[in-house]
Amino acid sequence: MKKKNSLLKILKWMGIIIALIFSLVVITSFRIWHFGTQDERQQVDAIIVLGAAAWHNNPSPVFLERIRHGIWLYEENYADIIIFTGGYGTGAQYSESYVARNYAIEAGIDPNSILIEEHSRNTADHFSYAMELIENYNIRTVLLVSDPLHMLRARSMARSAGLIAYSSPTPTTRYQSFSTQFPFLRSEVIYYIGYQIMRLFK
Repeated sequence: MKKKNSLLKILKWMGIIIALIFSLVVITSFRIWHFGTQDERQQVDAIIVLGAAAWHNNPSPVFLERIRHGIWLYEENYADIIIFTGGYGTGAQYSESYVARNYAIEAGIDPNSILIEEHSRNTADHFSYAMELIENYNIRTVLLVSDPLHMLRARSMARSAGLIAYSSPTPTTRYQSFSTQFPFLRSEVIYYIGYQIMRLFK
């Protein structure tokens, strides 16, 4: 009888834990999706376009949409400076940010208005290395440009780094279908929850 009661208690607690994890995943998924539909664009000191893959000397389709949106924000006078982030992919000759800079210059952006960092490999790196530029140019407020599902984690990290950061997701993201959005959302849920857990132990 005691063994049966103990087993029932274990199953009960397992059910509670599973339900809590499921709720956390659902709530986080909704927050990520909903935040990605919001555009907080306003006049700031600089626009930060977060890096994505570059194919040799051309931006990947995902990165291209980010670059274009960053250029549009610049041309609409939301900031006088664009910062492109992104280091070298495996075996790459050019960094992501260098490729983005070249594209922006060809699009008519003043080279003196463009800053790049060429060392980052992930979202946390983007802000870590960009902070060196930001401090040198006395930048305090920034608009972040990335894909909608990336925006919640990106803005959280930017604010943790001490920036006054606002979100401006790409309106023309390449992640349109369920088959492309779901893996991206799943990854962001894992990364965002992991990031929040890590913050608790800092």
